[in-house]
Amino acid sequence: MRDRILRSLEGHLRVAQSLPGACAAPLEAAAGEVVACLRGGGKLMTMGNGGSAADAQHLVAELVGRFRGERRALPALALTTDPSVMTALANDYGFEEVFARQVRAHARPGDVVLGLSTSGNSENVRRGLAAARECGARTVAFLGGSGGRLRGEADVELLVPGDETARIQEAHITLLHVLCELIDDALGAS
Repeated sequence: MRDRILRSLEGHLRVAQSLPGACAAPLEAAAGEVVACLRGGGKLMTMGNGGSAADAQHLVAELVGRFRGERRALPALALTTDPSVMTALANDYGFEEVFARQVRAHARPGDVVLGLSTSGNSENVRRGLAAARECGARTVAFLGGSGGRLRGEADVELLVPGDETARIQEAHITLLHVLCELIDDALGAS
């Protein structure tokens, strides 16, 4: 048991130590996109599957609520949270379309659509990003490993080095928290 603990913690540290070099510049670009969107009256939409869905929802909760301090509620929607919509779309259009259909309903130029996929191979996230571009929205992708099929599909990509889903998810939540800090800094959290 001790060996498993040490391997997991050491793996976490390796990925965490790679983040400044791998993700600082794209995270700054992602923050710029989101801040410009929110300042301009747009909204942020997020999407992902499984743990990435939870991270997408977590980000929205921090923005609609608060992260560090008081500020206005920020317009953000997690496209993963309405089971009636998700199941109707999956039933009628296939699971690959559950995000794209919602993006087409809600996205406008000036909005940002942010997708998370640890493997980079989530077809529904890929189609959601494509739909965002069709609508004139900007796109951000939080990916892992090689970036999979989603590599090159977003305006801004944060690619976490690593091949273990858990370590990539840990890095994603850290990066999302830093994104929240940057948004709060820019939009006046007290």
